[in-house]
Amino acid sequence: MSLFGTAGIRGPVEEITPALALEVGQAAGRPGETFVVGRDGRETGAALAAAMEAGLESAGADVYRLGQVPTPALAFASQGRRGAMITASHNPPTDNGIKLFADGVEYDREAERGIEDGVAEGAPLASWEQWGDSERVEVLDDYRDAVADYVAARFGDADGAPLEGLSVAVDCGNGMASVATPQVLERLGAEVVAVNASVDGHFPARESKPTPETLSDFSTFLSAAREDGSAFDLGLAHDGDADRLVVLGPDGDVIHEDTVLAVVAAHYAAESDADDPVVVTTPNASARIDEQVREAGGRVERVRLGALHEGIARERRAGDADTEVVFAAEPWKHIHTAFGGWIDGVASAAAVSALVAEAGDTDRLREPVTERPYRKVSVDCPDDAKADVMAGLESELPAAFPEAAVDTDYGVRLTFEDAFWVLVRPSGTEPYVRIYAESDDVDTLIGDAREVVEATVADRS
Repeated sequence: MSLFGTAGIRGPVEEITPALALEVGQAAGRPGETFVVGRDGRETGAALAAAMEAGLESAGADVYRLGQVPTPALAFASQGRRGAMITASHNPPTDNGIKLFADGVEYDREAERGIEDGVAEGAPLASWEQWGDSERVEVLDDYRDAVADYVAARFGDADGAPLEGLSVAVDCGNGMASVATPQVLERLGAEVVAVNASVDGHFPARESKPTPETLSDFSTFLSAAREDGSAFDLGLAHDGDADRLVVLGPDGDVIHEDTVLAVVAAHYAAESDADDPVVVTTPNASARIDEQVREAGGRVERVRLGALHEGIARERRAGDADTEVVFAAEPWKHIHTAFGGWIDGVASAAAVSALVAEAGDTDRLREPVTERPYRKVSVDCPDDAKADVMAGLESELPAAFPEAAVDTDYGVRLTFEDAFWVLVRPSGTEPYVRIYAESDDVDTLIGDAREVVEATVADRS
């Protein structure tokens, strides 16, 4: 049985039912363990959370009910215990999902397989006298304080207000960032205007996933403010559960996610006292990250998409006393390892704001980064053909591009001179093979790679 994708269990509510949440809770719970359970603002969240709590308690676990919280706040609260978050992140309101945490870190693949086996086989209930209890607890104040204190200490100065005088607009997207990001930024000294800042599981203002297309109204708002002389220093936008962050300049243009990643990664590498500062990222992330981290004295290692926590653990095991994993990120999602082991869009919003305040504006912040043209396209591929197609591409793509260095650890990644690259990997959630490329002539590179991929799909499906 396969329940988990690249980011927990996720799908239409007709599939992510209370019955499934009950079974997952029974498979995850153990006598004597404690779980924190939270949910985002979706209409189906209350019923799924109740079913999850019932499953955990009937398996013997005690439950702390957090109510509606951002996913990073749930992860923060899971430190020293376990956690279950009911969320479909950036998916539409008709979807929902489940993410599981242990001591602030998402379950790894082995732990996920244990849950899948428990659901498939039917996990046993605890004896009647071992069933757990539950109680309602508050975590938001502690979480917001912790984020603000961390950013003030790592990015601030003696007065603890690194955002003093900074003007920030935040599009909360009717998601859980509404109860966290504006409050943290204000505590750090920023002047904040929050839009779409009421939690609403229908996401009436825009789609939950923040993209240049869905943020068009917010972009217009930023550019209009600039034109009338009341410009913001930057804009920030979140998804439904506040683990993703999109950064916009004062003109309303979205700053490329890999540029944001490169800037933050370089900061952490430069500030580290370790002889071997490491940044963990994913195969679809730009070579501009490698360039910036290398210039800052660090190195970059990659791990499969959706497995940053596994990459952090791998590098920590493989390293020595001189090695420190200073940051981990994939596009839009960042783990601030000195703060915690979870993806945290709220902490990223505060950290990026502090870096903008230090640089003076977003243009100066991104100035050191070489931004080459980047594209991503999808090629139709049946789910049951993906494995065979990718096996074929491991030989077909290198044959088509003999001048490239080849890495097949996480899809097929070809690296050329001048930091050009192309990655082909199967989608974990949709019937596509994805092609990512970065090059001065990216359209040609994408087109050449696409011909190879389409021919291989046709031959093998």
